Amino acid sequence: MAEIRFNYGDKFTQTSDSNTGIGSTIPAGKLDVAGGTSAGSLRVSGIASLSSYQGFVNTKLSTTEDLIVEAGQSGSVSGEVVIGTGQTISVSTGATTGQGGIQSLKVYETFMPPVGGTADRPTDVKPGMVYYNKDFKTIEFWDGNFWKQVDNTTIRGRAVHGGGADPSPNSYTGFMSVFEMATQGNAVDFGSLLKAGQGHDGFSSSTRGFFTGRKTPSANPDDDIEYFTIASGGQTIFFGNLTTARRLAGTFSSSTRGIVAEGITPSNTNIIDYVEISTLGDALDFGDSIAIGGLNAGCSSPVKGIFNGGRTESGTWVSRVEEVTIASKGNSVKFGDLTVAPGSGASFSNSIRGFFAGGHTNPNYSSIDPGPIDYISLASGGNGFRFGDLSSKNSSCTGTASQTRGFIMGGQVPAITNLIEFVTISTLGNAQDFGDLVNKLESGGSLSDSHGGLGGF
Repeated sequence: MAEIRFNYGDKFTQTSDSNTGIGSTIPAGKLDVAGGTSAGSLRVSGIASLSSYQGFVNTKLSTTEDLIVEAGQSGSVSGEVVIGTGQTISVSTGATTGQGGIQSLKVYETFMPPVGGTADRPTDVKPGMVYYNKDFKTIEFWDGNFWKQVDNTTIRGRAVHGGGADPSPNSYTGFMSVFEMATQGNAVDFGSLLKAGQGHDGFSSSTRGFFTGRKTPSANPDDDIEYFTIASGGQTIFFGNLTTARRLAGTFSSSTRGIVAEGITPSNTNIIDYVEISTLGDALDFGDSIAIGGLNAGCSSPVKGIFNGGRTESGTWVSRVEEVTIASKGNSVKFGDLTVAPGSGASFSNSIRGFFAGGHTNPNYSSIDPGPIDYISLASGGNGFRFGDLSSKNSSCTGTASQTRGFIMGGQVPAITNLIEFVTISTLGNAQDFGDLVNKLESGGSLSDSHGGLGGF
């Protein structure tokens, strides 16, 4: 019987019946590794079948040939699994791994997650699981509540203002201006709308911007929807029509859907419309709001759309905030109440907080003094809290945001202004001066390529 020292305190034993032991002087099999033995590596080449070895845990398994784990077999591997270039690891259906998570996985060529359409998304999932959605051609992950798109775009951080009325009587414009939200300074010329007007409403994805609804000096609100590419500017392009012509509605969007809630027709309405941003075509019916209203403002997270009640058909100004789930369809439900009851104010959000700033209230469309800024927590629902104030009372203004800053622009303070103010979303405090729009305008629309609704469906 040969005896070789394998590691300190261990013995390599080979018996006359060809049984081999490491740390065992009486091996019970062809290879018997005793518990507590330390083995640096185990290499198996050629044709071999490995079961399990009691008390043996390999810290690194390296193979230069294909490795097959069939149903019914078990093994214990911790640390790092390295598969050489051109090699394959195949795990048979029914095989189970139960040693815990792999801390590091190196893939030298390609990796394929589960694939399917939106209706085929897995249902028994845990946070962090990944899925490729063939319908949207995007990688998604489960965050514990919703499937969210992995952000694979570079956001520039642009805000666009379009349309509105200038100080001249009945002088409406189709002028568009743009500014970079990460800096401070004045806006510059960006392009023009197909139709000039007052009371535009804006929403956007990270690439496309939309303006819809307007009033011209000679006509009631129209139902046109126009779009443009945020990165390039220029003149807008006709997209489709709303189900009902209106202006001064609450608008918001996710990365795939834009929604228009309520508005003035010239009377008020409770209609909620939606469009699919990546297509062309007319808006479709989404549902109805709690009450008939207008002079609204809206904002969103990737999941929820939020809009305030504005002014009802009976002339009552309400503090109510309503919500819808953007990916579905249906009527809105109550979210909570603001600290004031505004209409024709600005709204904006990142993915966590939504804001409503300035606006009119009772009596007789008087501007709220000193221009309150309320915020809400989008995920939870509930009443608004005072964030701070604008530099002065302001109504008929508009707003948009990045993930870090919110912006309020234009409006009447009480004269028509080109002022752009901003707040830092994560803090509390009053608005600060950012710069100026190219023109003095009220009742325009605004949007950005990085607002709170982007990143989901």
